[in-house]
Parts: sequence; structure tokens; C-alpha cells
Amino acid sequence: MKGQRFTPEKIIGLLRQAEVELGQGQRVGEVCRGLGISEQSYYRWRTEYGGLKLEQARRMKDLEKENGRLKKAVAELTLDKQILKEALEGNFYALNADVNA
Repeated sequence: MKGQRFTPEKIIGLLRQAEVELGQGQRVGEVCRGLGISEQSYYRWRTEYGGLKLEQARRMKDLEKENGRLKKAVAELTLDKQILKEALEGNFYALNADVNA
């Protein structure tokens, strides 16, 4: 069963709420149970989103999506370049010789 997905806005809100409760003397485990998340999620989110404002988190997610799209484009272009390079190095001429024979 796949877990629930949280938006960056929701995560930042939960982290702020957790910080308030931790400041009141509660332990991390108690706070996480109250929020309905695991301690692992809390620490991972705190590492990724700790100190970010909502607008910064949105911008970061947009940049991550764009970065993934650009990496895919670079990979496809690199593959195309390698195929063309192999065709020009000799494989193309061997195919041409078979056709002309």
C-alpha cells in the first residue's frame, strides 16, 4: 500500500506545527504520532524543507521538475549523437559495401 503524498505547502505547515509542539516539551515520537507521520518522514522533511518558506518550496519543486526534464533531453541527445558517431565511423560504410555488392 502506497503512502499518502503531501504537498510542499502541507509539509511546511506540518513542520511548523511540529516545531511548536517540540518547543512545548513534547518528544519527536509523540509529535509525529499526533501529526500522523513517521519519524523518518519528519527527519527527511526537516532536512529537505527546514527553514524554507512556502514560495521557496514551490520554486524548489518547479526547479526539480525542470531539471529532470532537461536531464532526459540531454540523455536523448547524447544517445542520438552516439548513434550518428557510430554510423560515421565505419558501420555505415560496411552497410554501404553490402548494398553495392
